[in-house]
Amino acid sequence: MNTDREKQPHAGCTIGTDGRITFDLPPGAPEGQQLLLRLRPKKGQPEKTVHVLGLEPAGERRSAVLDARAVLTEGRWDVYLLREPGSERQRLRAGLRDLRALVGGHLRRWPAPLAVRTPYVTKDGHLAVRAWLRTAHAEADGIDVTGRSMTVRACLHGASLQEGAVVSLRLRGAGATVRTVEPCAGDDGRSLSFTVDYAELAAGTPPGSGVWDISVRPAAQAPLIRVGRLLDDLADRKDVVVYPTADFGGVALRPYYTVDNDLSIEVKGQP
Repeated sequence: MNTDREKQPHAGCTIGTDGRITFDLPPGAPEGQQLLLRLRPKKGQPEKTVHVLGLEPAGERRSAVLDARAVLTEGRWDVYLLREPGSERQRLRAGLRDLRALVGGHLRRWPAPLAVRTPYVTKDGHLAVRAWLRTAHAEADGIDVTGRSMTVRACLHGASLQEGAVVSLRLRGAGATVRTVEPCAGDDGRSLSFTVDYAELAAGTPPGSGVWDISVRPAAQAPLIRVGRLLDDLADRKDVVVYPTADFGGVALRPYYTVDNDLSIEVKGQP
């Protein structure tokens, strides 16, 4: 017996290296149907942004294409089916997703502004697209964790390292305490590495707990560029990529990826 969930319409998708997404519906989809992408509003806020795509014949199936030039505001976009223009929306369940083009995204050189889209499956099984839109980005290529420090390797996209470049660690909350670390720059002017000393962070965190957000200032007076991991096929890293916790003088420190896939360090305990 089919459940209500199995009866829901579903769609697969394929993404290209240029960011173009082709949504694919199974045979039997009649003419006149459309796909709607809706930017998920923040809690308590009204809906503001949607994209409507027409479905075109693709053999026995029907497909809709979100062109790479269509700029998606940063956030999460839910995918709906419109049986006909102006009709009630139906959430689409996720079918097969071909994301192979995204796997090596961190190896490419991305232009500014950086526009990234990653189709994913929501917790309740629906199709959605995670989008990032940033002036520049620092992609974390690797993190080595010890009991006393962590070393991060990263690469800049949309910017390059100049004189006066620093890595900035900013403590969230009132006071906006900032610690800076001098990066070690690669010969290409884009790659860098830096080491964060846990003793300094533990001493700089008020009793209780705190979170330090990590950014790169590529030149003196330049805007900060957040360090994160956006350029692959993982839309949500927080619960997938988990780093070990270091115990330093009764204080626990742990690097982690936020819900936006940005890199931060959590500090718990009292030095």
